[in-house]
Amino acid sequence: MGTVIFLCKQMSYVCDIKQNVMTYAKKEAFDTELQEISAFAKVLAHPARLAILSYLAEQNQCVSGDVTEEIPLSRTTVSQHLQELKNAGLIRGTISGTRVYYCLETDKILELKEQMHGFMEKLASGQAACQL
Repeated sequence: MGTVIFLCKQMSYVCDIKQNVMTYAKKEAFDTELQEISAFAKVLAHPARLAILSYLAEQNQCVSGDVTEEIPLSRTTVSQHLQELKNAGLIRGTISGTRVYYCLETDKILELKEQMHGFMEKLASGQAACQL
């Protein structure tokens, strides 16, 4: 016997069959800052999204088609990654005729940089090297 995970829209349930105990994993139980950092980390967890952000950082403004030529994935997959970045507020898309121009949302990126830096500083200053 082992652990079974049931996924629902509202929350995850983890049930340990041996102990017959059910626990709830709800992100709402954590403070807003941790939720934001977690969402940010999740968006950055794919190398294609990191490549897109790096490419956009090198450009002043670019066309969606230009991005698909820079990333070794299909146009549809790149579009999905662009949408994830847009939903996270890291980029914006401006429609002009039949083209969509994407650029970085620098204010949001700076805000998230400060949050992540503060979190990492807290981790680094928490304890000296732990020795067992």
